[in-house]
Amino acid sequence: MTNYVFQDIATMASRSMKHIFRSVDTIITVTVMPIAFMLMFVYVFGGAMHAGTSASYVKYLLPGILLQSIASGVAYTAYRLFIDVSKGIFERFHSMPISQSAVLWGHILTSLVSNAISSVVIVLVALVMGFRSSAGILNWLAVIGILLFVVLALTWLAVLAGLSAKTVDGASAFSYPLIFLPFVSSAFVPTASMPTPVRIFAENQPVTAIVNTIRALLNNQSVGSNIWIALAWCLGITIVAYLLAMRAYRNRILGN
Repeated sequence: MTNYVFQDIATMASRSMKHIFRSVDTIITVTVMPIAFMLMFVYVFGGAMHAGTSASYVKYLLPGILLQSIASGVAYTAYRLFIDVSKGIFERFHSMPISQSAVLWGHILTSLVSNAISSVVIVLVALVMGFRSSAGILNWLAVIGILLFVVLALTWLAVLAGLSAKTVDGASAFSYPLIFLPFVSSAFVPTASMPTPVRIFAENQPVTAIVNTIRALLNNQSVGSNIWIALAWCLGITIVAYLLAMRAYRNRILGN
């Protein structure tokens, strides 16, 4: 029985991935736009925002660019979920001999895979721009694990938005604050340079802890307490978003 469930999820994920590769605007927004931001920050604003070389600034801002890419990517999960719900795709698949939750989990798996692909592309571009890391294999595995945890947490937020939204614009609008948060964090400039009220917010929001952790791992430095704060934020967001999303799923799709 379990094998059939996994097969159903894989089939639904394959369906969603095909939609992504057929959508040029999705690829541009999720991958090209963060790369454009990275190029702009390094070669246009880099001199004013960072006193080091272009290569050192690429290393500094890469974690924030990756988080912005993930935030853009999960917006399409919410969008695709909303489209499936509004067109009755869920009900249609539920009338077939497949697992009831396979369509939902297919979208979640698609989010993990597509965001992993876009992150790899961004890192490759950063390497061309001069990014180098002294991190060992364990550090890289830790970075990958944290990024996947972030994707999972934000994907459940996307699921909640996609199942709760009344319009297609509302389904993806939830990602706007997520894309903006790195700007008010340590992602692009040190928080010490910010006015006190902004600095207090920046130092106590999840992006800063996640960015600082990834940056320390890539530089082969001690992560300190940042990693536990980052993991706590990811776990808390995942649990709350999962519970609310499953409630929305039961109410809207299963009619419970």
